Amino acid sequence: MSENTRGQHNWTFLSNHSHVLLCLADNSEMRMRDIAQKVGITERAVQKIVADLTEAGYIDRIKDGRCNRYQVHRDKHLRHPIEAHRVIEDLIRLIDPENL
Repeated sequence: MSENTRGQHNWTFLSNHSHVLLCLADNSEMRMRDIAQKVGITERAVQKIVADLTEAGYIDRIKDGRCNRYQVHRDKHLRHPIEAHRVIEDLIRLIDPENL
């Protein structure tokens, strides 16, 4: 893991899964390439995360010609027992209150 200028490890409180989900909640037509750039991961990693989120029922992929749109299920509960009493909408409201 790389270190920043203060010698602290670069890490975040939210996972890449939540970052990808937040990107799709903000823009349901966002391209994998653009998500990868914004989150700071590879396009392949984004594809895997989107597959995970789809399989778990957090998003639906909607084919629109050659493009995809994604519907985020904002009423779905978060997965970890610590936050399982909260839903995706709560996370979106916390991070991006204008994305309602």
